[in-house]
Amino acid sequence: MGEKIVTGQDYIDSLKGRDLQVYLFGERVEDIVNHPIMRPSINAVAETYDLGVTAPELATVISPFTGESVSRFLGICTSTDDLVLQNKMQRKLGQNTGTCFQRCVGMDASNALYSVTFEMDEKYGSDYHDRFKQFLTEMHTYNYVVGGAMTDVKGDRSKAPHEQSDQDLFVHIVDKDEQGVYISGAKAHQTGCINSHWMLVMPTMRLSEADKSFAIVGAVPVDAEGITYIYGRQSCDLRAMEGGHIDTGNNLYGGQEAMVIFDRVFIPNELIFMNGEYDFAAMLVERFTAYHRRSYVCKSGVGDVLIGAAASIAEMNGVPKASHIKDKLVEMTHLNETIYATGIASSYQGYPTDSGCFLCDDMISNVCKHHVTKLPYEIARLSQDLAGGIMVTLPSEKDLNHPKIGALIKKYLKAKDDVSTEDRIKMLRLIENMTLGRNAVGYLTESMHGAGSPQAQRIQIGRAMQLEYKKRLSKVLSGIEPEDSRVALDELTGYFARVFSIPK
Repeated sequence: MGEKIVTGQDYIDSLKGRDLQVYLFGERVEDIVNHPIMRPSINAVAETYDLGVTAPELATVISPFTGESVSRFLGICTSTDDLVLQNKMQRKLGQNTGTCFQRCVGMDASNALYSVTFEMDEKYGSDYHDRFKQFLTEMHTYNYVVGGAMTDVKGDRSKAPHEQSDQDLFVHIVDKDEQGVYISGAKAHQTGCINSHWMLVMPTMRLSEADKSFAIVGAVPVDAEGITYIYGRQSCDLRAMEGGHIDTGNNLYGGQEAMVIFDRVFIPNELIFMNGEYDFAAMLVERFTAYHRRSYVCKSGVGDVLIGAAASIAEMNGVPKASHIKDKLVEMTHLNETIYATGIASSYQGYPTDSGCFLCDDMISNVCKHHVTKLPYEIARLSQDLAGGIMVTLPSEKDLNHPKIGALIKKYLKAKDDVSTEDRIKMLRLIENMTLGRNAVGYLTESMHGAGSPQAQRIQIGRAMQLEYKKRLSKVLSGIEPEDSRVALDELTGYFARVFSIPK
């Protein structure tokens, strides 16, 4: 417990003095706040708070539980406006940091759990929804960072969780008593987990009755007894240890992923929000991914930075007016806005669940994420095209600062007279950082595999295609069936009533 977090510095201070079991390069890290590899990711989360100070209408909401202002990342969406403002905030934070700011998983998990716990209670007479609201009240009181932990390591993908030779390959209940349950297992590549205050642990897939012990959802503090974090390597991460400020490309902000190992971690009853209700695991996963796949509009904010860097390097090289340069920048912008358009369209098409929480459009959300698995790669390719080969053959910052050879670098890597060689190198390093270095993790590889790899979106798109209705439309217009045989979409899935309803 502590004071309510308001500013980025408040957030950074809240991370000090915690007893986390964090390992990197085979050693335990005693001070994550000041570790040169970890600090940029902490700064990126801190920016989510500072944006709340400078642009409160964008990055904060009034809590229905405390009546006070809290981060929008903790808000429960009760309108399409709430969904849309999440996306606008995400794009702005992508612009401000040029990387992953690590809070979207917790935001999307909270909204998914809000409606799923409500519907579990309706079916089973449980009190999960009230428990979850009490948890949110505490999170809002202190304005904490809540992370999400969904992706299990999975083991043999051909086998269900209960069929694995090692059951710990999926997080599961290993023991229980009157006070709660104990869980073991591991969650892989968890974004921002060490930078969070709490984690929501969730199942990763559809479950059967035989998998009941894996159908566990609960909240745990990140410093809970029995949790070990193994920090993930990132390309070029050792550059942060060299003490300079140029070769990293983005010295201030970065992302973070880690493996989370649970060894008999205790979750008390009041923090359990699913306990064996395997039939709701698929609903939770699908609602979470509906939110989270349209949350990838954050990549359009990062894309804005990369487009700006590509335009800047073209200008520094003296060719901003060349027709092929302008055409490539137009193409990059077209691809970037396609990502944003589909994501925010999913939010605009949002609709209320029984709990009152608004859920975004699943079809368009999956289309958004499927674009994200492809388009950032082309934007990155074009940025490298405009940067030139010098981006990957630059001498080091230490060479640039050398009393003898530094002058040679400044002489021979000069482009336009009014642009310093050092500034040109900085811009090239930024492009390298975003397309090959540390922040390429969040902009490219995470774009491919985060929130489900490409085939996961294709499966969901296939389920939501409405082919029977579309075939009926074609048969009416071709004269095969009479016009009065047209059946409204709501008779099939309720899609028509939701999508084509007129806002009041």
